[in-house]
Amino acid sequence: MTQLTPAPGSQTVLDERTEFRLDEGDHERFSHYVPKNKLTEAMVMGTPVVALCGKVWVPSRNPDRFPVCPECKEIWETFRNEGGGAGDGSGDPS
Repeated sequence: MTQLTPAPGSQTVLDERTEFRLDEGDHERFSHYVPKNKLTEAMVMGTPVVALCGKVWVPSRNPDRFPVCPECKEIWETFRNEGGGAGDGSGDPS
């Protein structure tokens, strides 16, 4: 068996990629809460976002046409009532 050794001055590049598993389910029926900066990035780049309830998807539709996810709404209200919400809209539905 021949063992290869790297040439002097060379580097090994490790290509690591994140694999996103898009959830099937109610994300098509509800608008979900996600951080506003993540939503903007996802809309521009086409990358998946993670909602407060844990749903993962690539946003591509108008969230105003759908009711807010009850699970996201409950988590957001709990967060706000505990003093964690700054009221800056960082949990906008998408």
